[in-house]
Amino acid sequence: MSVRIRLADWLESPRVATFIIAVIVVNAITLGLETSTYAMNAAGPLIMRIDQLCLSIFVIEIMAKLIAHRFKFFRNGWNVFDFVIVGIALMPGAGGLSVLRALRILRVLRVISVAPSLRRVVEGFVTALPGMGSVFMLMALIFYIGSVMATKLFASSFPVWFGNLGLSAYSLFQIMTLESWSMGIVRPVMEVYPYAWMFFVPFIMVTTFAVVNLLVGLIVNSMQDAHAEESNAATDTYRDAVLERLEAIEKRLAKRDL
Repeated sequence: MSVRIRLADWLESPRVATFIIAVIVVNAITLGLETSTYAMNAAGPLIMRIDQLCLSIFVIEIMAKLIAHRFKFFRNGWNVFDFVIVGIALMPGAGGLSVLRALRILRVLRVISVAPSLRRVVEGFVTALPGMGSVFMLMALIFYIGSVMATKLFASSFPVWFGNLGLSAYSLFQIMTLESWSMGIVRPVMEVYPYAWMFFVPFIMVTTFAVVNLLVGLIVNSMQDAHAEESNAATDTYRDAVLERLEAIEKRLAKRDL
């Protein structure tokens, strides 16, 4: 077995994955402590050393993966994700690029590529994006129709909430989230327009209870499909391994018979 194959197997071992997760957690804690003036005054140099150590471990891991997989490294989307995150952390944070210092917290996202359960969630979400796009288009159409109607109906008496298309869309978005929708907006409107509930109640039922739940259903369904594919892949791998062992046993028996 070549050194590259051994290195690849070692990098994919559970112990290495657990160690990387631990480093990510420690790094997340240190990045949080860097925002505390008290912590930096008490142990600033130590916190910075730990942060640099964590970054060094990430760099070594990426380099080891590049050695083990070479150009195949970039065929894996999660490897590219790790490469970009670590690359951002290595960029200088001085001068006009000082905003990049805040992006160092993105290193915490590396836990997604290491933890299989989190990868499954993200893969399910990405798979659901095409269907979600259609739902967002439907919601945008509903919001546009509702905004035009609300502006026509309520702009004269409530210009702050429904004075133009943008204000109406924002107010309807607040209503959709159920944030102070009743006492904050709808009941004051109903004091002037008693039948305004005939507009707001159907809007809430369509957007909040129907469209939003449709989005949740798409994501859950995609996550289940991703989990099923992962289970099928694991089953196929186990089956292939069993078949290989059976073939090896048959060859040994055939040699003995000869």
